[in-house]
Amino acid sequence: MICVKPLSDLYQEYVMRKLTKKDFEGKIFLYLLKNQERFRIFNGNSDRWNEYLSWLYPRLARAVDLYRDVGSNFGAYINSLVYNTAKEYRCRETEHNITEYICWQARAEEIMLFEREPDYSAEFSAECDEEKMETSLPKDINPRQILLLLLKSYFFVSDEFVKQVAGAIGMELKIVQGLIDELRKRRELKESEILSFRERLHCQHYRCLIYQKRMASTQPGTDYYERLRGRFERARKRFYTMKKRLGAMRITASNRLIAEVVGIPRGTVDSGLFAIRNRLARYCL
Repeated sequence: MICVKPLSDLYQEYVMRKLTKKDFEGKIFLYLLKNQERFRIFNGNSDRWNEYLSWLYPRLARAVDLYRDVGSNFGAYINSLVYNTAKEYRCRETEHNITEYICWQARAEEIMLFEREPDYSAEFSAECDEEKMETSLPKDINPRQILLLLLKSYFFVSDEFVKQVAGAIGMELKIVQGLIDELRKRRELKESEILSFRERLHCQHYRCLIYQKRMASTQPGTDYYERLRGRFERARKRFYTMKKRLGAMRITASNRLIAEVVGIPRGTVDSGLFAIRNRLARYCL
């Protein structure tokens, strides 16, 4: 069994240079570890006491440096340090538990609501392969309109279908495929941007929930409660602003993007797609 001297005796040995500072701190830690029942903190829970001491240990060096013998002995000084820092530790522990609970709750809701976007490309390509472009196109639709329609729906077509369309409109496959590859690259960049922004929105959501949880455990009418409420209102306002912005983000090929990639005015893209939509609608009927 390890025998640990009283803290005041250990301090005298440290002052007389019988103990190095590192050994002195280690013996203080060992004393606290073996005398949990003296402090009656954490309701005798040894695991929480050990975790608290691990959190406290880096602060012992500063506590030793700050001690001045001005009436109270070193033992009383350490006892006061333990009680005061234990309050801080419990507050931090509560904050951590609240944050962890909110994050897990919000993440669980997201997992339950998450649905993977269906893959339309395989089904669409299969239908196109079956048809093998057997249906002739209306004569009043020009190749540029077909190209614009292909670029508008590039994400849902296969490379084989692109090859067939390129042959049908008399364009080199290399050029058509290059335009589609550029749109795909732009889409990847946009998806990365949206993913990053969505993570920021999640963090803001957690922040709002944490403020709500803290307010629920705080006495209404106090200054701290009012500060929390102000922070919550600002966080909620920012959350809805970010949510609105995220809702406006699109990964589909916009007419403006198609015009930029092809190198033509946006009005040309708008009019071309509008015309082919109306003509194909009549054709399909």
